[in-house]
Amino acid sequence: MKVIETRLPQVLILEPKVFGDERGFFMESFNQHAFESATDLSRSFVQDNHSRSRQGVLRGIHYQLEQPQGKLVRVTEGRVFDVAVDLQRHSPTFGQWVGVELSAENHRQLWVPEGFGHAFVVLSERADFLYKTTDYYHPASERCIRYDDPELGIEWPAVEGLTLSEKDRAGVLLRDAEVFEREVE
Repeated sequence: MKVIETRLPQVLILEPKVFGDERGFFMESFNQHAFESATDLSRSFVQDNHSRSRQGVLRGIHYQLEQPQGKLVRVTEGRVFDVAVDLQRHSPTFGQWVGVELSAENHRQLWVPEGFGHAFVVLSERADFLYKTTDYYHPASERCIRYDDPELGIEWPAVEGLTLSEKDRAGVLLRDAEVFEREVE
C-alpha cells in the first residue's frame, strides 16, 4: 500500500496494490496489518457503510461530536470529489480542508480522521461510495456545516444541478458550529 501525505498531516491518501490483467483486477480493499504498518495508525473499524448517489448529489459536511468517527472511504463505481475538514478548534490546521478525487478507476482511499468533517460530491452519472468507520453512527451528536461556507473556501468542482438533503441545506456556518474543543485522538 502506498501512502500519500496531504497538506493536512492527519489526512492520508492510500493507494492499494492493484494486480490487473486482461481478466480484470484484484486488490485487497482493506488489510488491518497493512493499514497499521503503512500509516502508523492503530484503529478498529466497527461499521461499514455503502451509499449510492447520482451525479450532483453533495453529502456533508458531516461529523459527530460524541463518538467521533474516523472514516476510511473509497468509491467502487463512478467518481467523487471527497473533502476532509479539520474541526478541532485548537489544531494548527483548524478550518482547513483537503479534497481529492476518488474513483473506481484510481482505487484511491482517503483516511478522514476523528475530529474532521467529511463531505463529497458525485462527479459521474452515479457513484457507489463505501466507508469503514471507527465508531457507530450516533444521530443525536451528528452535526453539519454548510458545504459552501465562505470561511472554509472549499474549491468544489463545477457540477450542474447540485442536490442536497434537507439536513445538508440546514447546515450551519463554521463560525456558528459546535466543533471539537480539543484535538481528537
